[in-house]
Amino acid sequence: MTEDLMARVSYLKGLAEGLSLDEESKEGKLLLRMVDLLDNFAVEVEQLKDDYEELFEFTEALDEDLAELEDDVYTDDDDEADDLFLEDSFTVECPNCRELVEIDDDLLQAEGSIKVTCPRCGEIIMIDDESWDDDDFDDLLEEIEEEAPE
Repeated sequence: MTEDLMARVSYLKGLAEGLSLDEESKEGKLLLRMVDLLDNFAVEVEQLKDDYEELFEFTEALDEDLAELEDDVYTDDDDEADDLFLEDSFTVECPNCRELVEIDDDLLQAEGSIKVTCPRCGEIIMIDDESWDDDDFDDLLEEIEEEAPE
């Protein structure tokens, strides 16, 4: 478009020169100034087009970088079940009412005995009478992973 615009303005300049317009006459001054003005407009439009293309390319690169960053930072809702075991807590199902109870990992590291009850029915879900060791914790995690829906 701008090449076409520049070509058209060049044609008008050549036409004005070919007409041998008198620069001293009112009409000649007007026409020559209009052709110069059109030439300036064409140059500015060409510069704007170049700037736009550069800005467009830069914006596209930013958009691609942002999409990659979003993929790295944000996860889909489908991944929540997979992330359940990567978080600082785990979920146990109450054997009585089937309520899912979330247990914080820090609770297992606490000093003293641990007793976790279901908030819905009051059934004891887990007891640690200080005989809890890492093997028991690993066994519990394996059970939870086996029961987790895929």
